[in-house]
Amino acid sequence: MSDTTGRHVRRATVVADDGVPLAVHEYGPRDADVTAVFLHGHCMRSQVWSLLREALEASWRGRVRMVFYDHRGHGNSGHAPASTYTIDQLGRDLDAVIASVAPTGPLLLIGHSMGGMAALTYARQRPDEIRARLAGIALISTAAGGLAEIGLGKMLRSPAIGAFHVAVRRAPRVAAGSKRVTCLVGGAALRVARTRGRTVDPRVVVVAAAMAAETSVVTMAGFLASFADFDEAASTAVLAGIPAVVVCGTADLLTPVAHSESLAARLPGAELVRIAGAGHSIIMDRTSEVAAALDALVQRVTVPGSLATTG
Repeated sequence: MSDTTGRHVRRATVVADDGVPLAVHEYGPRDADVTAVFLHGHCMRSQVWSLLREALEASWRGRVRMVFYDHRGHGNSGHAPASTYTIDQLGRDLDAVIASVAPTGPLLLIGHSMGGMAALTYARQRPDEIRARLAGIALISTAAGGLAEIGLGKMLRSPAIGAFHVAVRRAPRVAAGSKRVTCLVGGAALRVARTRGRTVDPRVVVVAAAMAAETSVVTMAGFLASFADFDEAASTAVLAGIPAVVVCGTADLLTPVAHSESLAARLPGAELVRIAGAGHSIIMDRTSEVAAALDALVQRVTVPGSLATTG
């Protein structure tokens, strides 16, 4: 089967440990040197990686199989009980995807925002798998904790967000009117970019707005509650010695650059890539620079012999 660009894509449904179906898309040869699993952010879906995927296909040329999937409650994946909309569950969902579509061989984990948090949670949950198979990790516009302490993340403990949670529990349809203030990824980052005079690719605006609009308020609220107390700083110890790149935009108000600096400091040998003027939607509106950072990571892990210790 091909996608809208004519590229061959394999589609699959992976069943999570609690029975929720997760929509998965694969590109590239199954016998590639390494499999990269991409994890998207809050209010998004795997489509958010499309521009980046196209750039990487050109540079990776079949050396890397790329796996994308929609988190529970997002995109084409199934909805679930609100109580399961947690970062902990996302770690278990990632485990289910890996076990189903990439059960053997070296892995790359590439997470943006909430996806990066899920990758860190998975590292805590499956340390043996990480040490045995993880060839590299990319953490983009994300954090290991302290989300409610700086930047727009302070909203997580605001009375407005508290009232939104109450409204969702009591009347989800009424709360749907509050969507615009609760999606912490797409719209806010794009508006900030515009106010600073930067040109934003119209495709980015259309894609981000569409994905935010289709995310249910129950999904939004559930994960917002999980963000407030998220803390996986200790999980970074499992990643010691694994090639890593931490990418961030200097104008990101949702996960400010201080989060990435702290994260990189906890990962000895990690490359920290600061992209000047970039906001939270960095994988869509600064695609070429993010692709260059990921390509450099792949160069570090796919040179002859470099995967022998991780495969």
